[in-house]
Amino acid sequence: MLDHSKADKITSDLLRSIRMNKSFVVWMGILGISLVICLYAYTIQLREGLGVTGLRDYVSWGMYIANFVFFVAASLIGMLISAVLGLSGQKWITPITRIAEIIALAFAAVAGLVIVSDMGHPERLLNVFMYGRIQSPIIWDVTVVTVYVLLSTLYLFIPLIPDLKICHDKIDNITPLQSKIYKLLSLNWKGTAEQVALVRKMIRAISIFIIPVAFGIHTVTSWLFASTLRVGWDSTIFGPYFVTGAFVTGCAGVIIAMYFYRFNYKLGDYLTDFHFDKMAKLLVLVSLVYLYFNLNEYMVPGYKMKKFDALHIHDLFVGNHALLFWAVQLGGLVIPIILLLFKKMRTPKPMLFIAIAVFIGAWFKRYIIVVPTMEHPFLPIQNVPLNFKIYTPTLTEVLINFAPFVLVLLIITILSKVVPIIPVQETIEEFEETHK
Repeated sequence: MLDHSKADKITSDLLRSIRMNKSFVVWMGILGISLVICLYAYTIQLREGLGVTGLRDYVSWGMYIANFVFFVAASLIGMLISAVLGLSGQKWITPITRIAEIIALAFAAVAGLVIVSDMGHPERLLNVFMYGRIQSPIIWDVTVVTVYVLLSTLYLFIPLIPDLKICHDKIDNITPLQSKIYKLLSLNWKGTAEQVALVRKMIRAISIFIIPVAFGIHTVTSWLFASTLRVGWDSTIFGPYFVTGAFVTGCAGVIIAMYFYRFNYKLGDYLTDFHFDKMAKLLVLVSLVYLYFNLNEYMVPGYKMKKFDALHIHDLFVGNHALLFWAVQLGGLVIPIILLLFKKMRTPKPMLFIAIAVFIGAWFKRYIIVVPTMEHPFLPIQNVPLNFKIYTPTLTEVLINFAPFVLVLLIITILSKVVPIIPVQETIEEFEETHK
């Protein structure tokens, strides 16, 4: 058995972050001010209409839809880390699971709000639920996003039950209200064999069920594109292509969060170089699969070189979007893969910069998927102003698109301050198994 002093040290280390301090207040203030500015920009759009953005008749999808696809993509990381790797028995993911689940829940919860920002009349969203048709991929998307948010919430909460009891018993510097909330949410946890078995059974059941739902959420999103005949979207591989891209996005997001938590919360004994090395290898694996789909996306239409396909590929490779396209492909995918093949680059600090490059590249990849296709309609563009032909986001539009990121950071920050970001009970149990 693990001695009590070691168990107490683990508990103390992992509960240390649950406290309000000056840096937390300052950070929340920055996020709050940023959110107010972004919401003010949204009130301008509500009052004036979508004309204040760069969206026009031809490019009716722009940063908003790219943002939506990105947020749905980032939310899949909880399924990959906790469900897929957890069911396969990978013990090294224990300190990372809750980080992945918090990120997944935050991005999934905000993804639904992102799509509302693209609506000129957001009050009509209710019509999707009241008059939605099963023939429309949009109703599938709304349904699967809602189900995934609910499952992600359960997937975060159920493993938290033992830790909430520990928080109630061990943390002294909290308000009576917070202590009562911990006690209420711990659901009378006593750690009996029956309770442990029930929680493990529930976690396993959700792990199995969340995998097809997670695959479905991004596959359905891909069908919103692939079910059209537009050049650049008319593809049969968009389902797996979007899913593998989501894994790349999520892995990069988790690595960034791991670095922040390790150095700001002093968790170097729990988020070790070994865990960063493992996450780097996982990122290389999913990036290689994603690179394969990227090659397939352009090689097949490039070989056929139909008239409109040729125009689209020319625009991406050497035309107006060439600089962004090659920056995304090389800086956000190829170069990170090559760098992470070297062991020295699979350490925390180099991985932070690589993950940031991948994360930013992932967002611009969604922009590349959306905008160039919209700028190449089948019908000729005649007698319209230049801003109808070429999409250019406005400052108002950029601020509105920044708001979801602020919301995600708010959710992650608050959750990180009220629950232990590394599972306490599981960590203690793993140390016990190691000592045995």
